[in-house]
Amino acid sequence: MKEKDNIKKLFYDLERNFDVDRPNKGHERRFLEKLKQQNKTVIKSAPKENNYWKPFLAVAASVLLCFSVFTIMQQQQDNTRTDLASVSPELSQTQSFFITAIAQEVTSLEAQRSPETEEMVNNTMKALKVLENEYQSLKIDLNESGNDKRVIYAMIANFQNRIDILQTVLEHIEDVKNFKLYQNENNNTI
Repeated sequence: MKEKDNIKKLFYDLERNFDVDRPNKGHERRFLEKLKQQNKTVIKSAPKENNYWKPFLAVAASVLLCFSVFTIMQQQQDNTRTDLASVSPELSQTQSFFITAIAQEVTSLEAQRSPETEEMVNNTMKALKVLENEYQSLKIDLNESGNDKRVIYAMIANFQNRIDILQTVLEHIEDVKNFKLYQNENNNTI
């Protein structure tokens, strides 16, 4: 019962503070018109969507791909210490050099990806995967052979083959671009 009295007292005290005024006639219509005008302004001021970001997205994807390849190679190197780095400090530096050079070349290759070069880039990535699998087999051989120099030379040759493939494909891509440019120039002069 006391609680009801408290509520009645609260309403009695707040009675003069309630907003009981009614809006003028047409208030809802005016409000909706203002809201529509505001929406039109927002829609008109929205910038047109351009495709300027697509090349940057392609470059970012290429960098991400190269970084992930490099990270995977580093993780494999860390997980299995039976690689060139485990043989000697000099071979560790050699391996680091090759891994860095291959990652840079892959980045360059991915940056050259276009409809004309798509097949070349994909085939190159497949060839690199085959060489990576061969390198994994060589790591097992190195472990089993007790650091046999022939296996070490084969591992270094594997790295060199990857770089050679990447450089050759980049040269072919450049030739394709130059040929296309040459064709465009000849078509424009005719």
